Amino acid sequence: MGQVNWGIVGPGGIAGDFAKAIKAVNGHIYGVWGRNMDKTRRFAEQEGVDHVYENTEDMYRDDQVDVVYIATPHSIHYSYIMDALKNGKHVLCEKAITMNGRQLKAIAELAEEKGLVVAEAMTIYHMPLYKKLREMIEEGKIGRINMVNVTFGSCKEDDPENRFFNPDLAGGGMLDIGTYALSFTRFFLSGQPTELHTTVKKHETGVDEQSGIVMKNDHDEMAVVSLAMRAKMPKRGIVAGDEGFITVDNFPRADQATITYTADGSVETVEAGVEADALQYEVEAMNDLILNKGDNWTLALSREVMDLMDDARQQWNLTYDFE
Repeated sequence: MGQVNWGIVGPGGIAGDFAKAIKAVNGHIYGVWGRNMDKTRRFAEQEGVDHVYENTEDMYRDDQVDVVYIATPHSIHYSYIMDALKNGKHVLCEKAITMNGRQLKAIAELAEEKGLVVAEAMTIYHMPLYKKLREMIEEGKIGRINMVNVTFGSCKEDDPENRFFNPDLAGGGMLDIGTYALSFTRFFLSGQPTELHTTVKKHETGVDEQSGIVMKNDHDEMAVVSLAMRAKMPKRGIVAGDEGFITVDNFPRADQATITYTADGSVETVEAGVEADALQYEVEAMNDLILNKGDNWTLALSREVMDLMDDARQQWNLTYDFE
């Protein structure tokens, strides 16, 4: 297989951006499916997609489709992913990849059984900046890692019916923005946190509106994460060692960071990659996994992040068990 044929499930705004990313790296979008057929046909025409499917089963059974990109609301990711895997398709799914760790465990086990690639479309795992920063940390640029601090605050319209606050659509900050913050945190920690303490303010609908999470792992590294859905805060991640600290602003798609050194207060700017190419890096990574059978290390991180989200939500008495 020299070229990867993509199928898209859910032709919304992010899918349009992803379609352009596929084409930018000379990929091929073979087919698309969406609930609204008029919208789906317009999407296919705009993006030059070969086939419009009447249902997902037709896409999943089409031997010409190698990998499925799922861009539906996260409340229904699980069933789409499982059906795709059962029909032999690789899967790249938008975040949060599932509702809980139980679902992701079942997905990972089925993918392994069938020899398929499944991954979460998490930009942080693929931005060149993060690879460069981790290499610099391993070289000892900021000494021993002691603390990670992440803030992410969004001020969404206070509408109980929209997906951000509707419990029937798995609303709340954790599955929307928390997945970014915890992915950043876990990416830089040396090991999975074994202690997690948290508190939450719930929206009137019962979902998590804002929260604070404190974690520690067996390396005595700590992390503090602050999330808000009705209070704007910077998308900022800080990785602090005993010889300096790294600051990454707009961290979900960052291409620049600064290192402030403890000894003299000097500041170094680190640049790598291009923010606008964030989705292309995801496509390239997925193509490489499929064609070259590389190490799918990001799935392990996604599972650990989901476990952290489960732990926090259990403490809040707020769990999503439906499929």
